[in-house]
Amino acid sequence: MSDIQELIAQIRAFRDARDWEQFHNSKDLAVALSIEASELLELFLWKGNEDANPDKLKNELADVLMYALLLADKHGLDVKQIVEEKMKLNDEKYPVEKAKGTAKKYNEL
Repeated sequence: MSDIQELIAQIRAFRDARDWEQFHNSKDLAVALSIEASELLELFLWKGNEDANPDKLKNELADVLMYALLLADKHGLDVKQIVEEKMKLNDEKYPVEKAKGTAKKYNEL
């Protein structure tokens, strides 16, 4: 079992011990993910780029990751595989020779 699969199993066990799976439909997991991402973003509001509280950053980032992993698990998606597939697509959209050192979107390169 991979590290990611073990982590998902731990998250699932935590959820199941509390009988929360009943609340974890795809829509609500996606909404929760968005809310937690907003809470992560809030840590940077009115601060410099790198001035978020590190402990709060860890907690909010963990929430984002847990909901993302639960959503992937709900749909039987292999996290490693979908990330690798997306990286391949990004590599095609953003070839090093065109994208290096620029923040332009792929259709502007």
